[in-house]
Amino acid sequence: MQLYSQSVCRYGKSPYVYPLYGLGELPQAFARLSAVHGGTYMLHKPIDEIVMENGHAVGVKAEGEVARCKLVICDPTYAPDRVKKIGKVVRAICLLNHPIPGVQNVTSCQVIIPQKESKRHHDIYISCVSHPHMVCPEKFYVVLVATTVETENPHDELKPGLDLLGPIEQLFYSVEDLFE
Repeated sequence: MQLYSQSVCRYGKSPYVYPLYGLGELPQAFARLSAVHGGTYMLHKPIDEIVMENGHAVGVKAEGEVARCKLVICDPTYAPDRVKKIGKVVRAICLLNHPIPGVQNVTSCQVIIPQKESKRHHDIYISCVSHPHMVCPEKFYVVLVATTVETENPHDELKPGLDLLGPIEQLFYSVEDLFE
């Protein structure tokens, strides 16, 4: 609570920091902060293996070099034998030339459609960003609509969220495995 209080109005009107130019800025910021504190990172190096000792990941081996660490965080494709598929997530990336109707012309917002309202087992999440976040030109909005897949027709499961958006200029779907 104290951190929240100290963060209010530090960078604008919100205690939250949002990365400009998209979420790719988060790993870049982490890499910079790591370098300031003496950390190193390897770019464009293929991972040969995750180094294991006593059942725990202690580093990665890349082109014969081992980088040791306390914790390895990676995409599931790097450790397929250590993850368990528990479902799928369907996402729609939508490009709009107008704000989401009913949200008072804000430049960003998060909307959650509760599971009971959409008669589903999982909520539907809607996230909208726009020009101030440096992710699209002025007068455009990038909206992500996502939920956990429950049927054989995952695109149809996003309909309650897509219906809230009004006219959609471009729509891109993806269905990805969800791992534990």
